[in-house]
Amino acid sequence: MSLAKFRERIDYAGMRLLVRELEDLGRSPIFRVMQSATTSHVQVAGRPRLMLGSNNYLGLATHPEVIAASHRALDRFGAASTGSRVANGSCEVHTELEAELADWHGTEAAMVVTTGYQANVGVVSALAGRGDAVVLDWAAHASLHDGAKMSGAQVSRFAHNDVVELRSILSEARSPVFVIVDSVYSMDGDIAPIDQIAALCTEFDALLMVDEAHGVGIFGAERTGAVELYGAGGAVDIRMGTLSKGIGSIGGYLAGSRDLIDYLRTHNRGYQFSTAGTPASIAAALAAVRVIRSAEGAELAHSLLGNSRLLRDALLSRGIPVQGTTVTPWGDDVIGPIVPVPVVDEPALVEQWNQLFERGIFAGISVFPGVRLGSPMLRLCVQATHSAPDLEFAADTIAETYCHAMEPSAS
Repeated sequence: MSLAKFRERIDYAGMRLLVRELEDLGRSPIFRVMQSATTSHVQVAGRPRLMLGSNNYLGLATHPEVIAASHRALDRFGAASTGSRVANGSCEVHTELEAELADWHGTEAAMVVTTGYQANVGVVSALAGRGDAVVLDWAAHASLHDGAKMSGAQVSRFAHNDVVELRSILSEARSPVFVIVDSVYSMDGDIAPIDQIAALCTEFDALLMVDEAHGVGIFGAERTGAVELYGAGGAVDIRMGTLSKGIGSIGGYLAGSRDLIDYLRTHNRGYQFSTAGTPASIAAALAAVRVIRSAEGAELAHSLLGNSRLLRDALLSRGIPVQGTTVTPWGDDVIGPIVPVPVVDEPALVEQWNQLFERGIFAGISVFPGVRLGSPMLRLCVQATHSAPDLEFAADTIAETYCHAMEPSAS
């Protein structure tokens, strides 16, 4: 079919036009080309810069044991899995990782999916259907909202972390209900009140799934995530995580009962109809999980959380507003790996990003549709391997550029 029939849609797509214009000017904050591994410092546009946009929270993407495991798997199994695990089986390393994940989370079983997006879309669309109700936090990851749309179920959304509204929705539901939340929200950086949400799901007999993408490897004594931090493991039916962030590889996983996992292996279309993760990436994830479960992993998580607090406090002390703090039921304030700084509008965000880039900082950003239109932010991602001078430099530089960035842009 001719592309010309869709020409008007393409020609007038605002985001396409904006990105192209910024790229032509050399000012685009997105689609930059990295010239080194994405660690706490990265080579980009010909010079090293402090990286505050990467989800390599624990620094495991370049850990020696992770790299060595990846090399061994590449030598043994080759570069690709060459097909779906349903069609042509699994490499041993796939099943080894699944056994490790299930043991780590204290569940009967686990399954690994090629990407976190596929894991989420697949589980929601496989479990929910017409006649069911899916209830999501407005700020839940896009993949969860997409899976809910694909399921054909009736979809409701409650205001971010608003357990009062969630109770109201559940009390009015007249069909099987599937409640889905993130643990650590990828844009806002805060943590869901998982204990309260789990209690409501128990009260109203609703299925509960928690996406731990940004919590796994970081929170809890065993570092399985915020579900563990809140002591809610027994009340959460489905625990999802990624291998792509704290674990430092690529992929997603689901952990739960054996019946649930066996059902998803035969009904999750994203799993059934996608080539399995490459052996090298799966072996890297397995090695990373084993590091996380060790004393070294505990130290890395401790360093990460300390660095997040350091950056938050440094920004606040310089008069910069910061979001992403969560107060727990026991009175502690928790700062996760994502430190969001609101900026007045999108043009101001682009301007500040470029000022930071020129001064040697690669910052993350959040814009629509990741956040509401008109509510952009710097999305600062902290790593365990950042040094205190790194973060003080970042706070100073953000403060130097922030006043200009907060001036309302001319329209």
